[in-house]
Amino acid sequence: MIERYLLDKKEWVRGLDVKPRDVSFPVTRAFVVAVVGPRRAGKSYSLIYFIRKRGLRDEEYLLLNFEEEDLKLVDRGELVRVVDRHVEIYGVEPSFIFLDEVQELDRWESFVYTLYERKRYFIFITGSSSRLLSREIATQLRGRALTYPVFPLSFKEVLMMNGISVKRFYSSREESRIKNLLRTYLRSGGFPQIVIDRADPRIYFRDYIDLVVYRDVVERYRIKKPFLVKALIKFVASSYSKEFSVNKVYNTLKSQGVRVSKKTLYKYSGYLEDAMFCFYLKKFDFSDRRIELSIPKVYLNDPGLANYLLSGPLTENIGRLMENIVFLELKKREFLGELSGVFYFKDAMGREVDFIVKEGFRVRGLVNVTYASSFDEVDEREWKNLLKASKLLGCDNLLVVTWDYEDQRKLSSYGRESVIRFIPLWKWLLSPMHFI
Repeated sequence: MIERYLLDKKEWVRGLDVKPRDVSFPVTRAFVVAVVGPRRAGKSYSLIYFIRKRGLRDEEYLLLNFEEEDLKLVDRGELVRVVDRHVEIYGVEPSFIFLDEVQELDRWESFVYTLYERKRYFIFITGSSSRLLSREIATQLRGRALTYPVFPLSFKEVLMMNGISVKRFYSSREESRIKNLLRTYLRSGGFPQIVIDRADPRIYFRDYIDLVVYRDVVERYRIKKPFLVKALIKFVASSYSKEFSVNKVYNTLKSQGVRVSKKTLYKYSGYLEDAMFCFYLKKFDFSDRRIELSIPKVYLNDPGLANYLLSGPLTENIGRLMENIVFLELKKREFLGELSGVFYFKDAMGREVDFIVKEGFRVRGLVNVTYASSFDEVDEREWKNLLKASKLLGCDNLLVVTWDYEDQRKLSSYGRESVIRFIPLWKWLLSPMHFI
């Protein structure tokens, strides 16, 4: 039975129409590569794209998806001898082993560790379910894994799938099309089923919340009052790209006669981040303790999710959506180790900077995001707050991400003078290092 599965799996891979992704994984026997990300972001297909891109022959790799019913019917003893079955079929051991949704295998850690200890294979694993969330896989392997993120499609990937290549210059017609696709991206997001398969976003996100987030949180933690999780999701959604206070949520629920402790709400909000439904951004401070105690800002894993959860015209929320997208790009680079930390800045007078980007112990850049198409449309607080933070942090790499305004201006405020760059969001998203 397992032999037929292995053969059928290779036939399935050969027949897939796999779209390219802007992701790359290392090829190393020294570590297990753990691919993490939200559900339905495309982790499995990223592995298949890796197989196709490298041109791996059938005998060179072993691919198992432990969520598939065919494998669930196979005895564990037979599964752990799957490399032997591969040798019987192809006459050689596989060089690459891909284990998809590995947590569905009982005592998977010992199985992966046994393969790892042989030092003969390039091992890749993914996983996300109510029993084990994907980011925890790396923790279970205790330092023997390298973690690589796969998020919903980036805007650069959306352009690739619409036949637009990234280059230095674009014609007026190309630029107009890019901006049109960006508006669609802000509205519908980047989940592959929506971008590639043209799924209806309203139906897709309804199912995503009911069947995915609900399962990863309610079932996994055996929560007895699931309505609290759904209520918390609504609070998170209404606060995206803004500060999110659990204390305010507690007071609101209390005023509505809902009995729940703050401790429970803090746990539930942490569960949502564990499921990569949302991410919390801490406020910058020179004290680690004050950073941890700060009220965070919250961002969703995809802009389309925000539009589904909140009603209203796109123009009402476009600035917040732009900020959410910028955060996700920075978060990816933090996952990859290109940035050591991302924070927001807010002083005692309420002057705020959307993002402080750190590289090691150095502040690498300060970034604000605004929906503006000319300098006159840029609220002066956007650049004045940058100068205020610049003076405090000693950083002159100042950037304002706009909708359609590009320039460099020498500006002064708060006793600080510096050049501030203004760049349209689409250009920032397509630049290799995002100008920071």
